[in-house]
Amino acid sequence: MTLTISLPLTARTAAARVARRRAVLHWVAVHSLAVAAALFFLLPFVFVFLTSVMTDRQALTSELWPTQWQWGNYLKVWQTPGFLGWWRNTLVYAGLGTLLTVVSSVPVAYALAKFRFRGRNLALMAVISMMMLPPQVTVVPMYLFWAKQLHLTGTLWPLIIPMAFGDAFSIFLLRQFLLTIPKEYIEAARIDGCGDLRTLLRVVLPMARPAIAAVALFQFFYCWNDYFGPQIYASENEGAWTLSYGLESFKGAHHTNWNLTMAATLLVMAPVIVLFFFAQKAFIEGVTLTGVKG
Repeated sequence: MTLTISLPLTARTAAARVARRRAVLHWVAVHSLAVAAALFFLLPFVFVFLTSVMTDRQALTSELWPTQWQWGNYLKVWQTPGFLGWWRNTLVYAGLGTLLTVVSSVPVAYALAKFRFRGRNLALMAVISMMMLPPQVTVVPMYLFWAKQLHLTGTLWPLIIPMAFGDAFSIFLLRQFLLTIPKEYIEAARIDGCGDLRTLLRVVLPMARPAIAAVALFQFFYCWNDYFGPQIYASENEGAWTLSYGLESFKGAHHTNWNLTMAATLLVMAPVIVLFFFAQKAFIEGVTLTGVKG
């Protein structure tokens, strides 16, 4: 009696093991490319972090694991003259630039998406054309304008002020999302006595939060990582340098101290990584929904 019971249990256990093994192999086969891609993007950050906590001598060797964890490297970078000023300038540039871009782009995108007026398609084509225009094409006349006419070179204002007049990519992205909002909501608001501005503020903006979050993150990341703009307009004034441009100067001053260079690089990258980690849901939702309707 005992033998007849144990045989089915043994067979059942073996079948369960085979099923689990197949499930594991299936998971590996399905996710192998995703795991490889994740490692491809993650390993450089791991390398930067491990190098940032090495000693000066070990950072010049081929060793990959720190023998002594030098957490003081981050304090040395933070106490570097000018580093706090670069942080302040970058926060001002990215914060004001993002705010001005969103405030100026939303009304234009709303008009292109929901208003019917003569020349609307021409205006949309102009916005798309601006997206295709490389910034290097206009850098010389724009620099002459800011330098000769307004005398604002050596500051970040030539980069911040233009954002108060809209951004082509942000306008296009917001317009694509606003097209997905049913016109019945807007018509109902107008029947209730709301004007265009009140409809935008009370009805459209709450429904467009994912797209606005995506545009804000795109613009913040652009301003935070911008190197070309500060190099053109602020390079002559060290007090107006941003982190992206100051990091190049830091690298030149510490070209043999790879541990300090990596620590500075990690301090520059950390805010945008943390911001994206907490806002990725709204970011992905906004980017996904902007392509629903053309």
